[in-house]
Amino acid sequence: MDGLFRMSLEEKKPIVIMYMTDDRVITDRSIIVRKIHPDYIRAYCFKRGTLRTFKRDNILAASKPFRKGKHSPFSTAL
Repeated sequence: MDGLFRMSLEEKKPIVIMYMTDDRVITDRSIIVRKIHPDYIRAYCFKRGTLRTFKRDNILAASKPFRKGKHSPFSTAL
């Protein structure tokens, strides 16, 4: 995942993360990384439309973005 975080930061390109909130709700987020810290990632979140802080321990997976109209890379739909 660190490679994807660095790529997003350096190239200013979005990535998709599967994130679990502190309330244990799992969501897909499309983000552009702004800062990488040992314990968290600071990123622009397209879902919320603002900068957000994501705990690294709560990031379950990361992927390059999927094409418009396609399922999330984390989707179980066939």
